[in-house]
Amino acid sequence: MHNDNTTLPDTHPAFEAVHQETIDSLNVRVEHYRHRGTGAVHYHLSSESTENVFLVALRTVPEDSTGVAHILEHTALCGSERFPVRDPFFMMLRRSLNTFMNAFTSSDWTAYPFASQNTKDFNNLLEVYLDAVFFSRLDPLDFAQEGHRVEFSQPDDPTTDLVFKGVVYNEMKGAMSAVSTSLWNKLCEELFPTTTYHYSSGGDPQHIPDLSYEQLKTFYTSHYHPSNAIFMTFGNIPASEHQSTFEHRALGRFQKLDQRIQVPAQQRLTAPIRISDTYAYDDSGECASKTHIVMGWMLGESTDLEQLLEAQLLANVLLDNSASPLLHALETTHLGLAPSPLCGLEESMREMVFCCGIEGSETEHVDALEKLVLEVLTTVAEQGVAQDRLEAVLHQLEFHQREVTGDGFPYGLQLIMQALGSATHYNDPIALLNLDPVIDSLRQQILDPDYIRQLARKLLLDNPHRVTLTLTPDRELSARQTTAECERLDALKAQLNPAAQQAIVKTAADLVQRQQQVDDESILPKVELADIPAGLPELKFASSKRNGIEISAYGQGTNGVVYQQVVASLPHLSANDLQFLPAYTSMLTEMGLGDSSYLEAQHRQAATVGAISAFTSMRGKIDDAQAIDANFILSSKALHRNAKAQLNLMHDTLKTARFDETARIGDLISQQRARREQAVTGNGHGLAMAAASAGMSPLAQLNHHQSGMAGIKALRELDEELRDPKALDLFAQKLAEVHAQITAMPVQLLTIAEAEKIDLLANEASALWADSSMSASPQPFSLTPIRDRVGEMWVTNTQVNFCARAYPTVSIAHPDAAALVVLGGFLRNGFLHRAIREQGGAYGGGASQESGIAAFRFYSYRDPRMAETLGDFDRAVDWMLDTKHEYRPLEEAILGVISSLDSPGSPAGEAKQHFHNRLFGRSHAQREQFRAHILAVSLEDLQRVTATYLRPELASTAIITGLDQRETSEPLREELSLALREL
Repeated sequence: MHNDNTTLPDTHPAFEAVHQETIDSLNVRVEHYRHRGTGAVHYHLSSESTENVFLVALRTVPEDSTGVAHILEHTALCGSERFPVRDPFFMMLRRSLNTFMNAFTSSDWTAYPFASQNTKDFNNLLEVYLDAVFFSRLDPLDFAQEGHRVEFSQPDDPTTDLVFKGVVYNEMKGAMSAVSTSLWNKLCEELFPTTTYHYSSGGDPQHIPDLSYEQLKTFYTSHYHPSNAIFMTFGNIPASEHQSTFEHRALGRFQKLDQRIQVPAQQRLTAPIRISDTYAYDDSGECASKTHIVMGWMLGESTDLEQLLEAQLLANVLLDNSASPLLHALETTHLGLAPSPLCGLEESMREMVFCCGIEGSETEHVDALEKLVLEVLTTVAEQGVAQDRLEAVLHQLEFHQREVTGDGFPYGLQLIMQALGSATHYNDPIALLNLDPVIDSLRQQILDPDYIRQLARKLLLDNPHRVTLTLTPDRELSARQTTAECERLDALKAQLNPAAQQAIVKTAADLVQRQQQVDDESILPKVELADIPAGLPELKFASSKRNGIEISAYGQGTNGVVYQQVVASLPHLSANDLQFLPAYTSMLTEMGLGDSSYLEAQHRQAATVGAISAFTSMRGKIDDAQAIDANFILSSKALHRNAKAQLNLMHDTLKTARFDETARIGDLISQQRARREQAVTGNGHGLAMAAASAGMSPLAQLNHHQSGMAGIKALRELDEELRDPKALDLFAQKLAEVHAQITAMPVQLLTIAEAEKIDLLANEASALWADSSMSASPQPFSLTPIRDRVGEMWVTNTQVNFCARAYPTVSIAHPDAAALVVLGGFLRNGFLHRAIREQGGAYGGGASQESGIAAFRFYSYRDPRMAETLGDFDRAVDWMLDTKHEYRPLEEAILGVISSLDSPGSPAGEAKQHFHNRLFGRSHAQREQFRAHILAVSLEDLQRVTATYLRPELASTAIITGLDQRETSEPLREELSLALREL
């Protein structure tokens, strides 16, 4: 790092340059500017990267739990001064080459980021974002839809009951039903009694209806002002060009606001406290062992880089993996079933919070848990931690800070998010980007054996700002909350005069009319039910033939949402046609319909359904992974009142989709390429496993060539090829040909809705699709069997490695499948996590059995090593075979698998899973049998399947690494016969 203020770049006249620093380790120059008229700050991270990133953040400091900041984030995106369409944000998602686009509400800021590699696209998005943030229309109907409103249960009938509605209202109802959310909110309420963190920034459903439209506008006027704004950009577009747009489109119209919005420091507790509370427990199971006990400490300032990294260092020493002293204690104690989901360091607020605890406990264990945790901390404070452990943890801290850790996040946005918190609190964000000095300092500090001991004592043992929270299950809480809500609505209704009643009716009608506007994007409330019973219950369904169409109907509690799917077996496709399948499915719902353009089709979708998509689902047969079952699915969801229009849209999509809008097709391919290329470092371990498994089965080979590294390479080449108009015309013709082959197949239907609505919906659906009931016997879909060893090294734009090794195994119906599934967790918990993450420095590592392709895979994630990690894979096998293992790790691995198998989903999700399992021969009985086999796995089974299947002569290997490893990796490639592939 070095200061270079003598060579400040050109600055727009409306801005003054404050400071700049070059951070060599990040290849960026951080430039700090201030807007002369409003005081808005602009941090530009100048880079050679062509992927430019923009973010504007507002300090948002709520003083209640009405969710004002969250609701404002939603409402601000519902149309603006220059773009008075219903939802410019969602419409731009469909009309952009963006590599990232979103909006976030945090506890003390709200941010609007996007990224794009296309300069024109970037500037289009910039103008839309600036207008949405600073000149939002804030239509009262948008507030009613996005925030909250009251309606009569029959909207046009004032004699019916009042109900609360609203997107955020329902979203937070679902969020608050999660125990982890209740834990965190209550803990913050006690840790921060006097600051904004005391409240729920997302909104508490009990308080959301207290927010008025006038309060929303007042909050917008004071908080969404340039004087309270932080602009951050990254990439190769000069700061002055951004500033020209900022000034022209927004800042030039404002004067400075003499108000400093900030989060004050929290006054510290003088002694630890204990709090007890309850959470809604609506499960049919017993309440025993359902209590959560967590301990939380408020630490130092997150904006102080040294304090931040010291806290991260200590947290990782204590909780990084199962060998870490505190996590080991929490995992092995009899006081609870598992560590709390809150375990770890939360660093997003002004003051950091360290949490630990257990779930699956009882209230009488509070004293014992506190004693256990404090004993572990005392041991660390008195005895310290081994030097090599500290160095490994420090390396993990450095690695975590320097590398992109958010899947799907562009690198520039990751850097911006890393700096945003400090800027929010009026501190220097450049310090949070320039880690080298503090990392170097910590590296010297850990040489002193007393350093980590003193940290444990200073940050935790001697820190009185501590809260122990016990959260117990309450079967009656949901009922009490429902009663209170009904009483509130009854009291409100009793106060309504006829004029007020008609105003509610009119608002409901106006909102419906607005939602049906042609330029409107339909937004459905988030349907989440938290009361799904555990286990594998058999879902009730009705399967019948109506109008010659096979239809499966599931009566589920979907809260007024209808889910419908049209399913057809895939026909036999030539190898040439098969390569067009991913593009076809992704584009089908993005095309025009009949005489309508794709723009009109998108408007129609927005007014009719919440979502519509096409995809294929392929699985190896349960007893033979070389044989493939494959289906095409068109899926959508809509409000019940739109169910008929939903059906018509799906019918028209399959019957009248047009593929002659070649410019649109070219744009979509470019968008896909941008997204897929960005996904490499976020999913590198998955891509490496796909490459290593490509010889195991025909489906594994297809996955690698369509969605793996080979698929990304092919997509890049296709995008380049389609720059030729003739090639683009030919590509569009091929898509139409594949469409014709698929739509010639007979279909069956899936309908999911409330039980009382199913019969009518099923009749309407079968009548509409009666013309697709022709009996045909086309040649079935098939792939050529394959069982080959493969070896590949892919080089791409990455600074870290992703390693994978795969072995051919068995399908799910084989008696050994259950043991292989358990083996994955056993190896990960007992050997791989320690060897690859703690000792090797990788961000992650593990192993798993994938019965659908009959393969067992080892992997590492964001790994600084290659050959050594592959050696750890081999040593894991030796460890499994040569070590006398205890029963406890086996039990934990089995419980992990069962937990995964029994994990409940949404009502619609469970129905879809059940339906597709039946299509692929995975009946409820077969799943129950597999579950029983999991429970019966023994240590002898694990060693037997290891010796049988994980033999070195059967292994296939794949590595994804950086371009700079092309030469240095040559000996490893020769040793393992790895073919060099370049993305």
